[in-house]
Amino acid sequence: MLRVSKLSNVAKPRNNLATIKAARGDEQADLILSGGKVFSTSTKEWIETDLAIASGVIIGWGHRRAKEVVDVSGCYLTPGFIDSHMHLESTKLWVDNFVATVLPHGTTAVAADPHEIANVLGVDGVKALIEASSQLPFTFGVCASSCVPASKFESPGAELDANDISDLLELEQVIGVAEMMNYPGVINGDDDVLAKIAVAGNKRVDGHSPGVRGLSLDAYLCAGVESDHECTTYEEALEKRRKGMWVFLREGSAAKNIGELSKLVTKFGTDHCALCTDDREPRLLLEEGHINDCIRVAVENGISLEDAIVMATSNAADYHGLTNLGTLSPGYQGDVLVFRSLEDLKPHLVYQNGQLVAQDGKLVPGVVRPAPAPAWMRNTVHLKQEISKYDLILSPKLGQDSIVRVIEVHEGSISTTEILLPFLELEAHHVNRLAVVERHKKTGRIGRSFAQGFGLQSGAIASTVAHDAHNLMVVGGLSDQDAKDMAVACNYLASHGGGQVVVQNSEILAFTPLPIAGLMSDASASEVANQMARAQHAARTLGSLLHEPFMTLSFIGLSVIPDLRLTDQGLVDVRLFQLVEPTITPK
Repeated sequence: MLRVSKLSNVAKPRNNLATIKAARGDEQADLILSGGKVFSTSTKEWIETDLAIASGVIIGWGHRRAKEVVDVSGCYLTPGFIDSHMHLESTKLWVDNFVATVLPHGTTAVAADPHEIANVLGVDGVKALIEASSQLPFTFGVCASSCVPASKFESPGAELDANDISDLLELEQVIGVAEMMNYPGVINGDDDVLAKIAVAGNKRVDGHSPGVRGLSLDAYLCAGVESDHECTTYEEALEKRRKGMWVFLREGSAAKNIGELSKLVTKFGTDHCALCTDDREPRLLLEEGHINDCIRVAVENGISLEDAIVMATSNAADYHGLTNLGTLSPGYQGDVLVFRSLEDLKPHLVYQNGQLVAQDGKLVPGVVRPAPAPAWMRNTVHLKQEISKYDLILSPKLGQDSIVRVIEVHEGSISTTEILLPFLELEAHHVNRLAVVERHKKTGRIGRSFAQGFGLQSGAIASTVAHDAHNLMVVGGLSDQDAKDMAVACNYLASHGGGQVVVQNSEILAFTPLPIAGLMSDASASEVANQMARAQHAARTLGSLLHEPFMTLSFIGLSVIPDLRLTDQGLVDVRLFQLVEPTITPK
C-alpha cells in the first residue's frame, strides 16, 4: 500500500515558545513587511501597520526587531487566497505545475476533490497526489472523494466505499468528505451512500445538488451535507443559504455562476459564502488567473472588494477547518499577498509560510521543485479491441421513423437539455453523433447517442477526460467518414495513453497528450495551454460552436447533472435517475 508523508499541519500551531518570544519582542522576527495596509478579515478594515513573521508564522502587528525588513509602503496586504472547491485534474496539470501556475496569482491553498484520479486509479491514485503535494510550498487540503463512481450508471476504473473514505480521513492532509454527488441516493436514504457521510465525523461534508429544493433539499441537509457549488440561479442559492447551507460561488472554465449569484452577497453579506473555481483550464489560469480572477468577477458584479476577499480567505478557511489560514492575525501561517494596486488584483509579492515564492507574476526560481507522478499512473487506457466505425453508430431499432432523444449542450453551462427529434431530421438540426467507450477494464461496453450544440460539420473530437468515470468520449459528424474519424480518434488515444484529439479525414489535426491517468500532463501550464489551444482551433475548423468544446464534452458523461447524460452503460435521464432508450418508436 502506498504510504504518504506528512504535511505541515493544517491546524493552527499552539504553545510554540519560539513564536511567543518573537511576538513579545524578546527575539528577532524573521521578516517585517513595513508600511503597508493590512486587511483585517474580521472587521473588513485596512490597517496601516507593520506585519511581522517568524518561523513561518505571523507573530504580530507593529514595528519590532527583524532580520529582514521589506518596505511595502503604499501597498495592500491580504491573506493568501484559498479555493474552496476544485479538481486538480481539470486543470490538466500535475500538482507541481499547478502550484507553479497559481502561486503567482496569490492562491496559496486549495480544498481539492481528487475524485477524477480516484475514478481511474482508486485510493493509491489519491495517495500519490497527496504525496506529491506534500513536497510543495502550498497547502493542498484534500477532501476524500465520496462518489467513486458518481452513480450506478458510471463504470470507473476503481471504486471507493465508506471504509476507503474512512481510511483516507485518517491522513493529516484530508480535511473532509468531498462533494456528495449522488443526491438521489442521499435523499432516498441509500445505506451505502449514508455510510459515506457518517464516516466524516466532525469534518465537513461537501455537497453537489443542482436544482435540489424544497423537501428534497431538507432531506439532503438532514443527512449531513453542508455546502453546494452547483447553484445556477439566485433563487436556488438563496433557499439553500437560508437553510444554513454554505454556497460556493463558482467561476470556472465551463460553469460561470458568480454573476447570477452576486445578489446573494450584496443583499445578505458574506456569511456562509465562499469562492471556488471547480474546473479551470490552463489558458484561463494563465490569462485571467485563479481565485484572484474570481474576486475580480465578483467586484465587477457589484460585490465589494472587501467582501470578495473575505470569501476568498477567512470564510474558505473557516468552512474547511483550515484553522491556520485565512487571516493576517498573530498565530496564523504567514501566507501573505502584497498588492501595489487593488485594481487588477495581481500580487506584487506572494509569501507562503513566510517564504517569498513569487514576485510580479513570476515564480521565485527553485521554490517549486519537481514532484513527478510515479510511472504506474501512466498507460491507463485499456480497450477490449480496436474500435471500428460500426461500433460507434446508433441506428433506430425499429425503423427510420423513430424519434431520437438528443442531448442539447449549452455555452457556458454544464447542464444539458433533452430534446426530441425525428431520426431523419438530425442532419437538418445540426446534430452530431456521440459515443462513450469504457476504457478501464476492457469490457467492450459502448454507449451511443446524439448531441446538439457542438456544431461539428465533419470529423471528430475525443477525450479521455470525461467526468467522472473518465471513459473515452467521442463526438463527430453524421457521415460514414465522420464515423471512421471517431474510431480513429478512439484508437489514437488508446495507443498514446490518453488525452484530447481532433481528427478529420482520418488525419490527426491536433493532440493534447495527458499521460497521467489519461487526465493530466507533466508539461508546464503554457505548453499544455498551447496544445489545448491548437486542439480548440482545430475543433473550430470542423465547425465547433463552443468556446470550450472539450470541457463541454467532458461533462456529458456526468450522470448526476440534469437533464440527459451518456455513459458507457447508455443514456441516463438524471431527472428520473434511470437509463432510458435513446430512441422512441411512434405508436
